[in-house]
Amino acid sequence: MRGFKTIKKQPTQSQSQPQYEVADVLNKLGSKLEDLGLNSWQLRTLSALKKCRTSALGGHIDACDECGNISISYNSCRNRHCPKCQGRKREKWIENRENELLPVPYFHVVFTIPDTLNSLVLQQPKMLYDILFESAWETLQTFGKNKNLQMGMIAVLHTWGQNLSLHPHLHCIVPGGGVDENGAWKNIRNNGKFLFPVKALSKVFRAKFCEKLKANLKDKFNENQENEYEKNRQSLWEKPWVIYAKKPFGSPKSVVEYLGRYTHKIAISNGRIRGIDDKTVTFDYKDYRQKGIKKQMVLSHEEFIRRFAMHILPKRFVKIRHYGFLSSTWKRIKLKNLQQKLGIQSKEKPLPKPFQPKCSCCKTGNLVTIAMFDLRGPPQWFLEMNQSQPTPKK
Repeated sequence: MRGFKTIKKQPTQSQSQPQYEVADVLNKLGSKLEDLGLNSWQLRTLSALKKCRTSALGGHIDACDECGNISISYNSCRNRHCPKCQGRKREKWIENRENELLPVPYFHVVFTIPDTLNSLVLQQPKMLYDILFESAWETLQTFGKNKNLQMGMIAVLHTWGQNLSLHPHLHCIVPGGGVDENGAWKNIRNNGKFLFPVKALSKVFRAKFCEKLKANLKDKFNENQENEYEKNRQSLWEKPWVIYAKKPFGSPKSVVEYLGRYTHKIAISNGRIRGIDDKTVTFDYKDYRQKGIKKQMVLSHEEFIRRFAMHILPKRFVKIRHYGFLSSTWKRIKLKNLQQKLGIQSKEKPLPKPFQPKCSCCKTGNLVTIAMFDLRGPPQWFLEMNQSQPTPKK
């Protein structure tokens, strides 16, 4: 380090940062948050988002190893629902997946459940989301077994629509083939344009989901609540369930880039919030009923946070799951052999790269942490150094 030149506090708002945040709405609500009827886990999560990168979580003092600039950074909450804490997690996840790709067609398949189940989803989110994962995988597995193939799938749960409404669905990346009993790869379709017929997938998916739902209601609740399934049975079966299947990706590498859009998304990013006043929140959304045209929605603080809280997942719930030959057990033992058969030189898993933030002053130096502090604030020596610096002339 060449020596300290200046002392600066890290700006609270940079040009690249959004002007408004979900945390701002929480601050506006204050104690009214407790009147929204949220459960303790939702309140705990929202509290973490409110404190993220503020003095409430403490922080650290960094020095640039190039220009000597000293800056303060406050700690992040690292909550998976926080709009400010997903970037590094996403990059790390993508990096881990790159070594697992195969030179085969990949498909994007989306499994969606009807909105008639929304009230039950709000009451029993873990049960319904588990059934959604299980039914989607068993559906694909059924079609794969008809061709004597072991399928693979990576599934990511999303629970929201663009306007923060409840819209549970799975984004699935599915290799366009499977492994036969000899461990050899087989493409499902020679021309690579289709995976399975979506109408047939929809019917099997609906049947499996409804069967599991009925069984779970019977095991979990009393007879009266089991009859709730019978009341909804007609509405669940009268309309076809929607399964979306997109054509193969251009290359295996594009699979990782595409999937990265979905893995660590949250209900709404701070960048979509356009304004916050004393009573309302204005945010952008895409209306897919009108070909994705961009619109704005205005909600009260209470309604905005109520909708946001609907998408806080149950405690320890796993939202990204790997199945078949993409499961951790299968990959640990057989993935390298499959890659070799397909002409891919297997690579060792790269060592995790240490996060090295760059200096905001000189843009070239690396920041080195020289001190840490808790919610009581920076150490006395830093405050004295800061006070001793002359005020810059305007």
